[in-house]
Amino acid sequence: VQLVESGGGLVQAGGSLRLSCAPSRRTFTNYVIAWFRQAPGEEREFVAAINWSVGSTYYADSVKGRFTISRDNDKSTVNLQMNSLKSEDTAVYYCAAKIGSYTATYPGGYDYWGQGTQVTVSS
Repeated sequence: VQLVESGGGLVQAGGSLRLSCAPSRRTFTNYVIAWFRQAPGEEREFVAAINWSVGSTYYADSVKGRFTISRDNDKSTVNLQMNSLKSEDTAVYYCAAKIGSYTATYPGGYDYWGQGTQVTVSS
């Protein structure tokens, strides 16, 4: 499945952005969808994930209470609402998908990746 991301951009610290991830041809039924991010010189890190079928969600400690991952059944998209953004949230954000119910929090656990979208938070 190909993943198409949208919604990145430049925002001031304390502001909000919403990212979206959509499959190119199929729905996300029976998939776990995750967001990862990668800052320059850093490893790719887990941000949040959702089990599409049951709706359960998981978050990295660094974004709990600020970010919300959700599914839109009508549009077959997964959204990441990011509030109270900080400069350390600046990174390229990637959507990833895997078949099955296990929620991996490491990049190697996912089979499909989007092209990435830049999020820049200015202080």
